[in-house]
Amino acid sequence: MLVEVRVQSLALDRTNNTPVVILQEVGGERVLPIWIGPGEASAIAMQLADMEFSRPLTHDLLCSVLKSLGGSLRKVIITKVEKSTYYAELIVQRNGDLFSLDARPSDSIAVALRVDARIYADDELLEAVSIEVSEEEAMGGSSEGRPERLEPEQKMDPDQLKEYLKGLNPEDFGRFTP
Repeated sequence: MLVEVRVQSLALDRTNNTPVVILQEVGGERVLPIWIGPGEASAIAMQLADMEFSRPLTHDLLCSVLKSLGGSLRKVIITKVEKSTYYAELIVQRNGDLFSLDARPSDSIAVALRVDARIYADDELLEAVSIEVSEEEAMGGSSEGRPERLEPEQKMDPDQLKEYLKGLNPEDFGRFTP
């Protein structure tokens, strides 16, 4: 069964300085943390802040290509995790046909945010991997071994988030080694 989720926040795992996107089930308490690369974290953060650029960035380009070819992203599904690697599918509709494309969750989320497509996670994945957020954590605290939140999006309006992002350096996202 699929459960709709939304981007609740971006965080930084202080144990390894890796960005984490936190997905929360719509109408529920379960959250799904997915460790992502700094580039994808930046793409998600920029979209959440409604930042616009004079030239398309990679995820914007993918959206343009998809639209130009007569397709549309219907939804994203976070399907599974194997050996700490998360998997996702882009469900695309073109000429009345639906097809699935394998993709990284981070890229899938960045694209979904740009076209207002819904994001889903498999319920079994949520059960197996999700963490429950305590009241203290929801207010900005952190627990040992869990990601520490960057500024929670609920406390920043888009202009504040834009200013926050402008002040970030690549080092702020930690060292990324593929």
